[in-house]
Amino acid sequence: MAAPPPRSPLELLGADAPIGEEERAIRDTVRRYVDDKLRPHVADWYEKASIPARELAAELGSLGVLGMHLEGYGCAGTSATAYGLACMELEAGDSGLRSLVSVQGSLAMYAIWKHGSEEQKQEWLPRMAAGEAIGCFGLTEPDFGSNPAAMRTHAVRDGSDWVLNGTKMWITNGSVSDVAVVWAQTDDRVRGFLVPADTPGFSAPEIERKMSLRASVTSELVLDDVRLPASAALPEAAGLSGPLSCLNEARFGIVFGALGAARDCLDTALAYTRERDIFDKPLAAYQLTQAKLADMSLELCKGMLLALHLGRLKDEGALRPEQISLGKLNNVREAIAVARECRTLLGAAGITLEYPIMRHANNLESVLTYEGTSEVHQLVIGQALTGESAFR
Repeated sequence: MAAPPPRSPLELLGADAPIGEEERAIRDTVRRYVDDKLRPHVADWYEKASIPARELAAELGSLGVLGMHLEGYGCAGTSATAYGLACMELEAGDSGLRSLVSVQGSLAMYAIWKHGSEEQKQEWLPRMAAGEAIGCFGLTEPDFGSNPAAMRTHAVRDGSDWVLNGTKMWITNGSVSDVAVVWAQTDDRVRGFLVPADTPGFSAPEIERKMSLRASVTSELVLDDVRLPASAALPEAAGLSGPLSCLNEARFGIVFGALGAARDCLDTALAYTRERDIFDKPLAAYQLTQAKLADMSLELCKGMLLALHLGRLKDEGALRPEQISLGKLNNVREAIAVARECRTLLGAAGITLEYPIMRHANNLESVLTYEGTSEVHQLVIGQALTGESAFR
């Protein structure tokens, strides 16, 4: 009896079934854009560690994905699930491309949308949604990543102005940004500030010699007596809850995005093993190969179910931070395991930029630790389970 035609991993699960028609259309539009416009170039961008960020921002703005899950101010106002599916397709191209969109929409734009004044929203959000202005998010510092409460960047009053001093590190989009959302200690609490890139005393040197996220702009932010008017402060951000609310938005996108990288690796491995002959038959015809492919497909399908469930909870306004931690911890951890296993199926070919697998694996090493390390998410989940904080 003839074997049935091969299926893709997510077809096994029928993953399209719970996805609405509009969400599917958005997903497919982003997938076509990635395949037609980004995929042909991304290996070269990665190798050269340089991307045309402003050109890409304009294209992504025209596509409607920048801040797409926000309402008003030129934003598309889609469901959270549609945003997640867009992140998945972008990261199937490259984690750096999803990071550009994620930092723009879920960190910089969301901070202004959630915590900004009406004047700040009107000034920045329409241009950022269109890709005419790029934003970044300055929270992490050279010595303080997982412990943002200990940040050293500070803002002090000088008359009606604020004066900021400090350094931020590992800031996506920093060197190409028009505005930076910078979080700083003040006398009474952490506050957020909008710092236009042309403000005297502000600079954003690019970080070089990266081995991961090379198709992405990563920078340091330096604030040397940066003077800002009172109107630069985000009025609705009170303490660390301000930046942490933004991080939850970005983590949600990663729950879906990591699956895109895993899916691209698995699709590549499936295609390669069908075509690669070993001892006069396809590599895909061997039991050990099929066992690897089956296990990886299982984890991809489980991750997709988890992501869609969290998306629906978010659309209902019922998603809790510890649930986002469950999604980020599981899906990134499994995605990087899939990438590493797929590399073994390609042998030596898997380490080249002719195939995307090693590029995805390297990128996922960064995704594993940014927006909360695996250990931080384990502690968030542990606190939810036990009622005890183990952070100190």
